[in-house]
Amino acid sequence: MADITVQNLTKYYGDRLILSSLNFDIQPGEKVAILGANGTGKTTLLHILSGRLEYDSGHVAIGDRKTVGMIDQMPDFPPEITVEDVLRTAFHATQAVQEELAALETQMAAHPEDEALLRRYGICQQKLETLGGYNHDFEVDKVCNGLDIPAARRVQPFAQLSGGEKTRVNLARIILEHTDILLLDEPTNHLDMDAVRWLGDYLETYQGTVVTVSHDRYFLDQCCDRIIEIHDNIIEFYAGSYSFYAVERERRYEQQLREHENQMAEKKRLEAVSRIMHEHGTEHLAKRAASIDKRIARMKVTDRPRRDKQMNVSFGDPNYETEDVLKVRDITKSYDGRRILQNVTFNVCNGERVAILGDNGTGKTTLLKIILGEETADAGTVKKGVGLRPAYLPQMVHFAQQRRNLIDTLIYDKNVTMQTARNRLGAFKFSGEDQLKTVNTLSGGEKSRLRLCELMYDPLNMLVLDEPTNHLDLMSREWIEEAVEAFTGTLLFVSHDRYFVERFATRIIYLENGEYLDYTGTYSEFLTYRERLRAEKAPIPAKMKPEKKAERPKGKGTKNMAKRIAVLEREINQLEMQLADLDSRINHNAADPEKLMGLLAEKDEIDGTLLEKMEEWEQLSEALGNETGN
Repeated sequence: MADITVQNLTKYYGDRLILSSLNFDIQPGEKVAILGANGTGKTTLLHILSGRLEYDSGHVAIGDRKTVGMIDQMPDFPPEITVEDVLRTAFHATQAVQEELAALETQMAAHPEDEALLRRYGICQQKLETLGGYNHDFEVDKVCNGLDIPAARRVQPFAQLSGGEKTRVNLARIILEHTDILLLDEPTNHLDMDAVRWLGDYLETYQGTVVTVSHDRYFLDQCCDRIIEIHDNIIEFYAGSYSFYAVERERRYEQQLREHENQMAEKKRLEAVSRIMHEHGTEHLAKRAASIDKRIARMKVTDRPRRDKQMNVSFGDPNYETEDVLKVRDITKSYDGRRILQNVTFNVCNGERVAILGDNGTGKTTLLKIILGEETADAGTVKKGVGLRPAYLPQMVHFAQQRRNLIDTLIYDKNVTMQTARNRLGAFKFSGEDQLKTVNTLSGGEKSRLRLCELMYDPLNMLVLDEPTNHLDLMSREWIEEAVEAFTGTLLFVSHDRYFVERFATRIIYLENGEYLDYTGTYSEFLTYRERLRAEKAPIPAKMKPEKKAERPKGKGTKNMAKRIAVLEREINQLEMQLADLDSRINHNAADPEKLMGLLAEKDEIDGTLLEKMEEWEQLSEALGNETGN
C-alpha cells in the first residue's frame, strides 16, 4: 500500500487555479522531490499532504497508521521554554511513562514493601525501554551535534533564537520524532554546508518516506530518487535524482521540439500539395485536394515547447588592468565581547573568483560589509585598487520606490531613455507586460534580477554577492548563474549553495572560530584539503592506540609486532584520507555516470583494503597485549 495517494487533486486560491487534477502515488521508503518555479503550488501541495490545508476536489490518503512530520511547523512555545524543552517534545509518547516512573519512585520510597508498586514499576520500565526512552539523551546529542546546536544554545529560551536557529532546532525536533513520512519545505535554507551534508547523510539512511521541496541541487542529488515537477498546473515525473532530471528535461525538450517541427513540416507539405491540386482545377484533383484538406483539419500539432532565452550580453569593465584589486590586512571584529574575525589577511587579484565560506555566525557578511566600507573593523585595513568599481548584491534587495514600474525604475535610477530601459530589461528577461509590473509585486528572484540589470550596465569591475541564490527557485538560480558567468571582472561572494560555489569559486576563504583558512582551488579540492588537515591534527582514537606496555623485557617478536602495528596505523590513516578524497570526488562527479561508477568501484576496493588492515591491527594488538601481560 502506498504511503501517499493523490487522486484528481484540485486547489484554487479564490478564482486562481493552483493545482489541477493531480494524480500520483508515493511508495514506502521513496525519497521524492517536488520541483517547479515559485508560485506553482509546491508548498501548497505539502500543506495539503500534511493535513493542514483543505483542497477543493479530489482525494488524498496517507497510509494506514503512518505518522507525518513537516519541518516548517513552528509551534508557539511559552517564553520560558528552552531549546532543550522543545527538542524533548519529540518524545511525548514516553513523557507520560517517565512521569509515572517518577511518581512510583516517590511512592516506593514511602512504601518499600509494596509488591504491587514494584510490579507496576517493572512494567513501566519495560514499556519505556520498548519506546526507546533510555536512548533519548544519546539521540538528542547525536542530532544536535550533526546540526551544530551547541550545548550553550540548548539552555537558551527558544523565543530568543533567530529565525535560522529556530528552523534548525525545529528540524532536529522533527527528526527526533521518528515519523514514518517526512515533509521537508526548503530544509537547507538556513543551514551551513556542513549541516546540509549531515542532513543529507541522515536522509540517505532514513528508512521512512521523504517528500522534499528544495532548490538545493547537491542536496537533491544526494537525497531523492524520483522527481515530480509542477508546471502550468500539471505534473511530470522523472525517475531519478536532480542530475538525471536535468539531462532528461533537456532530452524531452529536444524530442518535443522535433515532434512539433516534424508535424509543422508535414502540415506545410500537405497544404502545398492541396494548393497545387486546387490550382490545376480538374475534378479528380479537386476531390483529392478536398480529401487532403480534411486530413489537414484532423491533424493535431503539438504546441512548440517553451524555453527561456539565453543571455547574450557580457558585463564588466574590460579596460580594468590593475593586478591587485583588494589588500585586506589584519581585520579584527567583535560583537558583544565575542571575537568574530581575528587578523584576517589576504589579497584579491584581478579576475579571481573568491568564495567566503563558513558556518552561520562566523562573520562572512560582516567581512563583506567591512570590505565595502558599510561596517567598520575594530582593527585592520582594507586597501582597494586604483579605479576599483565594486557593485553589491545583498541577500535582501530593497528599492526605495516600490510603486514604480520596472521601466520607470530604470529611467529614474540610471537616467536612461525609455527605449534604453526597455532594451536593458529585455536583455534581463523582463519582456512585454512584465516591464509594466510595479517593484512591490516582484518575487525575491525578480528583484535580484532587476538590481543586476541596474548594476551591470555600469562600468563595474568587481561584483560582490551575499547569498545570491537564497530563496530562489531553480529557474531563477540558473538565470543568476548565467549572469555571473557573463561577468568578466573579479567576483567576491558568500554562499551556502554548493552547486554555485563549485561552479564559480577558484579560491576559498574559510572562516571558523575567529580564524581563517585561505585555499586556492575548487570547493571539492578544498574539502579534501580540509579533511586532510583535520586528520593530521586529530588524535588517534582510543581503540587505535596500543595500550601502554608494562616495564618488562620484551623479545624480538614483540618488537616486530609493535613495528607492524605502527606501520598499520599509518596505512589506515592514509586509506581513510583516500576515502575522504573519494567522497568529495564522488559528490563532484554525481552527474557523470561513467566517472561515478569508476569512483564507486575504487571506493569499494579501498574499503576492502581498509577492513583487512583494521582486522590485522586488532589481531596484532591483542597478541601484543598477551605477550606483554596487558
